[in-house]
Amino acid sequence: MSDARALRRPASLNAFIATGLVIWCILAAFPILWVAVMSVKVPLDSFAAKPWDVIRGPATLAQGKGLTFLDILVILGGLVLAGRLAVTLLPRLVRRASPPGWLALGWLVGAAAFGAAFVVAGFVLLPPVLRAVNGALGLSPMIGFTTEHYRAVWVENAFWRNFVNSMQVTLGVTAISLTVGTLAGYALARAGSVLAFWILIIALIFRALPHSVLVTGYLPVFINSAEWLRPVLGDAAPTLYGQPLAVIAVLVAINQPFTIWMLRSFFQNIPAELDEAARVDGCTHFQAFRWVIMPVMWPGVITTGLFSFLLGYNDFLVTSLLLDQSNMTMVPAIAGYFNRETTTTDQVEAVAAAVSITAPLFLLVMVFQRQIVSGLTAGAVKG
Repeated sequence: MSDARALRRPASLNAFIATGLVIWCILAAFPILWVAVMSVKVPLDSFAAKPWDVIRGPATLAQGKGLTFLDILVILGGLVLAGRLAVTLLPRLVRRASPPGWLALGWLVGAAAFGAAFVVAGFVLLPPVLRAVNGALGLSPMIGFTTEHYRAVWVENAFWRNFVNSMQVTLGVTAISLTVGTLAGYALARAGSVLAFWILIIALIFRALPHSVLVTGYLPVFINSAEWLRPVLGDAAPTLYGQPLAVIAVLVAINQPFTIWMLRSFFQNIPAELDEAARVDGCTHFQAFRWVIMPVMWPGVITTGLFSFLLGYNDFLVTSLLLDQSNMTMVPAIAGYFNRETTTTDQVEAVAAAVSITAPLFLLVMVFQRQIVSGLTAGAVKG
């Protein structure tokens, strides 16, 4: 009993830790919540001097745009329901519907279908139903709310093209990085030679280089690619500069050392006896890797894939330097709102675009939260 009391943390320390966590959560969540509120108000309310005017939106209400008490309840309930479905129902459906060996593709299709269903239900089907119910009940708006900035961004400014470009770059970087990283990480984890050690050290040094150095080194290659490829492809030789392939190549070069290091650490936590047992049962090295090791590795692969996804999704420097205007991804496209003669409407539209690109990230975290937690904690306890 005395030992348990000695190991127990004092109440003052618990209070200090709890206070620190609350402050950190507020500081981390406040910018996201505040710009989300700004994005659904007219410019006069978005940049109002009083915080309460930003929240309530009197100018937005004066234009007849707002949410009733029923709207607020339905929206909050819908978000909670969507979160629970993403965490509980979606994983079961994906596992049940995915063919053997195609679980990763099943997750991608399931996440995309869930996101599309959420957009259709929340932004197409639900608004007219709520308007009809509010009109029948005679409910008046309480908080200013408008989606005109999102409509301007995605429809009038064709921001959906930037979204498609971002998906091309991001999925390309993630697929190549994970394919090469799993094979290289497995080989280096099972190799005990000095060469494997120095390969890892060189990869770490390469990862530490500034991104601008890599872009500068690749730039002449991409600019002169058509001239170099003309003897092979003729007049149809493409110029890689300004194309998504150029960005994918650079981001893979930046990301690959990280994926190799991370996946190697996951492979090292898998006993080598599994490989040996598979080999005894008649598997080749690749069959042992594919059918025995990889099913155990999925949490680590998903965690590493999430970091690779974030690198390609949030990159600004490489994409802004190597892509032309027609192939621009979302992050540099948002910065473009401030490069012309900026008005308050342009600024609110930039805020709406910034809020929009966070939605896929929240969806990924909700869908893959169990695999992410399992992957991050893998190897934390041994014995």
